[in-house]
Amino acid sequence: MEYTHKPVLLDACIQALNIRPDGIYVDGTLGRAGHSREIARRLTTGRLICIDRDQAAIDAAQDRLAPWLDRVTLVHSNFSELKEVLSRCGVSGADGMLFDLGVSSPQLDDASRGFSYMQDAPLDMRMDTSAPLSAADIVNTWSQEELRRILFEYGEERYAPAIARAIVRARETAPVKTTLELVEIIKGAMPPAALREKQHPAKRSFQAIRIAVNGELEALPPMLRAAVDGLNPGGRLAVITFHSLEDRIVKRTLAELARGCVCPPEFPVCVCGKKPQVRLVTRKPVTADGAELEENPRARSAKLRVAEKCGFDL
Repeated sequence: MEYTHKPVLLDACIQALNIRPDGIYVDGTLGRAGHSREIARRLTTGRLICIDRDQAAIDAAQDRLAPWLDRVTLVHSNFSELKEVLSRCGVSGADGMLFDLGVSSPQLDDASRGFSYMQDAPLDMRMDTSAPLSAADIVNTWSQEELRRILFEYGEERYAPAIARAIVRARETAPVKTTLELVEIIKGAMPPAALREKQHPAKRSFQAIRIAVNGELEALPPMLRAAVDGLNPGGRLAVITFHSLEDRIVKRTLAELARGCVCPPEFPVCVCGKKPQVRLVTRKPVTADGAELEENPRARSAKLRVAEKCGFDL
């Protein structure tokens, strides 16, 4: 089958990374390898390190990146282990890094992975299928208060208390085993007006459980700091987010890294010695234009933020 996948904000990402043919780049979320293909084909003597926690993505990339495997290193790992990955690959500094956060299209499209609230499958939602914690574990063993917390914090679900109660009540009869079982429990806990909203009633809850299963938000700030540490001066960091929680964390962390002196304003001179580690290339996030949205509706919520590592002379 001809490869036709085009990842979100592709042109903006390639422009943001400012790729040099002899540079070293990292795609920290390989997925379908759409971004990686475009980076790899621009390299001559350079190198691309592709990381993904999903072994299926690593396996598929053997074919998708076949013409450029002489300049590509595939690594099955979590981007939370970025520092260790770079060390194992013998990389002391990269010229650009890209992270496309959240669940990938193959994971959504493969019903058996349990990410979708539209198709029936075992409750799983693990990006790394060798990881110990699954969605079924969370739904069937976590306390009502913990369920309420993740639904509210990670899904911004306003009916979190009612949904958490309904899940605990349902599992007292029998374990909740499949995605559509969970969907029916969620729908049964929501008022009729909520069921008539344009957004699927289970979307926020599934997002929350997926984030909890994969520890997505906790890994973000340390990963971003490790990425900046691993860049050469002038190297670019590009991050795509898909929901407000992710974007808020990325925005705040990059702003902290871009901040210099933290001395009180009444101090006549700086005594803290703190220098900015990055400069913000994008003050506001880049979003998809009309043409891309028509081609790929999943790009609607995508936001790209870009930062550049400062030189040592700052």
